[in-house]
Parts: sequence; C-alpha cells; structure tokens
Amino acid sequence: MTAAGRGPRVLLLCGGRSEEHEVSLASARSVLEAVAGTLDVTPLVIDRQGRMLDAADSRRAVTAVAAGAPEAEGATSPETGAAGSGPLPVSQPGADGQPRAGADVASTLARLRRDGFEVVFPLLHGPYGEDGSVQGLLRLLDVPFVGTDVLGSAVAMDKLMMKTVFAAHGFPQVDYRALTRGAWRRDRNACLESLAGLTWPRFVKPANLGSSIGIRRVEAPEALATAVDAAFAFDRRVIVEEGVLGARELEVGVLGNDVVEVSPVGEVRYASAFYDYDTKYSDGCAELLVPAPIERTVAERARVLARAAFAAVDGAGLSRVDFLYRESDDRLYLNEVNTLPGFTRHSMYPKLFEAAGVPYPELIARLIALARQPR
Repeated sequence: MTAAGRGPRVLLLCGGRSEEHEVSLASARSVLEAVAGTLDVTPLVIDRQGRMLDAADSRRAVTAVAAGAPEAEGATSPETGAAGSGPLPVSQPGADGQPRAGADVASTLARLRRDGFEVVFPLLHGPYGEDGSVQGLLRLLDVPFVGTDVLGSAVAMDKLMMKTVFAAHGFPQVDYRALTRGAWRRDRNACLESLAGLTWPRFVKPANLGSSIGIRRVEAPEALATAVDAAFAFDRRVIVEEGVLGARELEVGVLGNDVVEVSPVGEVRYASAFYDYDTKYSDGCAELLVPAPIERTVAERARVLARAAFAAVDGAGLSRVDFLYRESDDRLYLNEVNTLPGFTRHSMYPKLFEAAGVPYPELIARLIALARQPR
C-alpha cells in the first residue's frame, strides 16, 4: 500500500509511436479522471518518436488531447508526478545528443521500478504498445502489467496471424487473402489476381494497426490497387477481406485471467460506409447499443465464441471481441480480438461492463488487481 493507503503505485504508460497516439492519450485522460483521489496512478507519455516525457509534460499531454490542443512533447525539465509518486526521470540523450527511443523507455521503466512503482497499465494502442513489444520489456524488467502477455498481444495485433489461429480452432470468419509489400512491388498484377476469389465489397487493411487507420472499403476492381497502396503505407503486410453485406457489428467484452467474465453483447450502429476512424472518434457519428437488440440465442453464441477466442490467443486481463452478424442467414463471423481496446469512459469496452454491473472506476481497479495475480 502507499502512504496514502490507496493501493499499489500504478504507472499509466500512454501515447506511443503508433498512429493511435492520440487515442491512447484520450484513454489515459479518462482513466486519470475516474480514479482521482482513489488510486495512485501516474501518467507517463511516450512521444511519437519513442522518447519519454517528464512528469509535467506527460500530464499536460494527457490533458491537452481531450481539449483539442497539440500534446506537449520534448520535455527537458524534471517535475513531480501524482501525489506521493516522487520525481519522474527525463529522457537521456544518446551519443549524438538526441534522446534514444527504445533504450530511453527501457531505462526509464527500470528506474521507476526501482523507485517503487508496482504495476504498469500499458494503455498503448497499436504497434510498439499493443503488439507485445512493451509487454516483453515489462516481462524482462519483472514488472506486473495490465493485459495480455507477449505471445497473445503479438498474435492479436497481427490480423493475419490472428486469423491463422482462428482457422486452427475452426472459428467462423470471412474469407481473406494476404499480400506483402515485396510481392506487391515485384508484380502487383499477380497480387491482384490472387484476390480473384473474394466477393465484393472488399476491405483492405494493414495487418498491424487499429482504430480503423489505413482501412478502405472497396466496391469495385478499379479502386483496389489504390487501396492496397494506401494500406502498404502503414505496414509491410496487408490483408484483403470479403465484406459481409447487411452485417451488424457486435462486440463482447472479456475480463479476467484464467477465470473470465463475459459481458453482455453490444452493437455499433453508424451511417457511414464502414466503422472508420472519424466515425469512431467523432461525437454523434456512431450509436452504441448495450445490450444489442438481437435474439437471445445469437447473443449466447457470441458470448461463447468470445470466451473461446480470448483463450485461443492466450488473453489476460481484458479484451474486446468483435463480430459480424448477418441476420438474413443467421451467420455469425468472428472478426478480431482487441487485447487493449479503446478505454475512454465512453468506449464500448467500459460500456459493456457497465451494463454488466461493473462501473468504470471499479473496472480499472479490477484490471490492476488482475495484473498482480501470478500468471
């Protein structure tokens, strides 16, 4: 316990090098507001170049993103963190005078571990945070952390590997194809021909990214190459999936380690062509319905499959499992497992468990407690 008696000292690691930097900061802002005065949580921001900010600029960055201001990056002066937390270190320069990225993160986390931080909540979305990178570092430093371990994080982040695992378990999913940047550069016509068996519309996605960044819905062949080019700007591997006409988007939350709780089923509704970045993060563009207005038997199938998918990727702590449901033929498709889903108070994952009787502050406390359990 801390001197204030508020449980373990928690480091909220946020920001990061991925395209989901601001999404991470928004999630961190919600967590800090929810636990103020009840848990000892200190934010620490990784900037877009992979450098650590000091305490003052970390807190400013988390606050500014919600207000629409650019986050404050490039801190140089040491400050004090949350009450009772003590000073946070400043980025140390390398031989060329520039802050080191990976080494900076590793040395900072090691110092904070020695200084008494007991748990890390790596509220990082996308590559360099959700893909096992930070999880592996925390494992090496022997620091308990919220969420799935190295293997499950890597598998769930990589859409192609995740679908391979789903196929091995016999889970229902849409048909898809994989492309690599090298093959695309050598012979794009051959790559396009390899997609011939997929129906329209198609979705083109970077293999490793979230928040619908880099995703395009393609209605006809003449737009396909442009969409693939756009996806390759974000990743060296791309996935092309069949669209499911008339599909409803369902989501289920999972909470726990070896023994898990499964939330009610939620549904996302929107008027845009698909659930893209702007729709997800612009007020009034999407409607979240919890519980989803679906037949009880469909909801139970989704919950059973969510539990199985979580186990298949060796999930821990939290995950949001997403589905496509086509009512016309009662087909339920497993879409993906998100091991670190959006975590603002208004995000689907907290709303799913709020409907299950777990308020947002309690959800955060339970995740921190799960992180401290032996695995």
